[in-house]
Amino acid sequence: MTAETSARTGISEPAGTGIAAHAETVGRTGISGRTEANDPFTLTDSAAHAMLRAVPWRRFAVIGDSTAAGTGDPWPGYDTVPWADRVARWLIGAHPRADYLNTGRKGAVIADVHARQLADLIAFRPDLVHISCGGNDLFLRGTDLATVESELDGLCDAVAATGARLSLFTLADSFTGQMAPLRPLFADFAEAVRRVALRHEAILTEFWDHPARLRADWLSADRIHLTMAGHAVVAAEVAKTLARHAARQLPPEPAGEH
Repeated sequence: MTAETSARTGISEPAGTGIAAHAETVGRTGISGRTEANDPFTLTDSAAHAMLRAVPWRRFAVIGDSTAAGTGDPWPGYDTVPWADRVARWLIGAHPRADYLNTGRKGAVIADVHARQLADLIAFRPDLVHISCGGNDLFLRGTDLATVESELDGLCDAVAATGARLSLFTLADSFTGQMAPLRPLFADFAEAVRRVALRHEAILTEFWDHPARLRADWLSADRIHLTMAGHAVVAAEVAKTLARHAARQLPPEPAGEH
């Protein structure tokens, strides 16, 4: 199966952007000598397992668009594993009875997620759901940010009705070069995501000003999707955020116990 399937369980390979894009990424590597093994923003499996042992979630689901699906170019020195599959792998490593569903589809808008992904999500009975969508909606004719925010709110309402904890993240501010004119729109979208997360008490991971966002290996050749190096960083930050949130929810240790 690929990340483009309408419903996906387990760990799978992502849908990349083709052999030509892969060849270009190979040509761009080697500048810094950085790999997954020495990248300060990634996590080893063992570190991630230890980090996630205290989290309460065992049924992790991801819904949304290409960001959810894991689209992106391979990058030398990094495993070709999208961010959500990495987080799921780590969660299952920490809790072998955990399970994972990813229904992400490239090009999906919020209405598509409602129509084509919610039924599978509900049947899965998740306790943690990450929602990544809304960016494609910004380019629909006649749509404005207020409408996108309202529709994202509605999707979060539907997902929260399952009883699951919600997770969201802001997209990174990597709008440079020919993409620079889009920066104000996506800065406003990041604010909308923050407001939606606050209203739904969702776990929010911030990427807007993440220091890795301006690396040459952050974006694929299309300048839209992450490379697998970017996915590795995103997975690590999401895992750290989940662990921090779980630690804040733990009951206080009884007096005299350490």
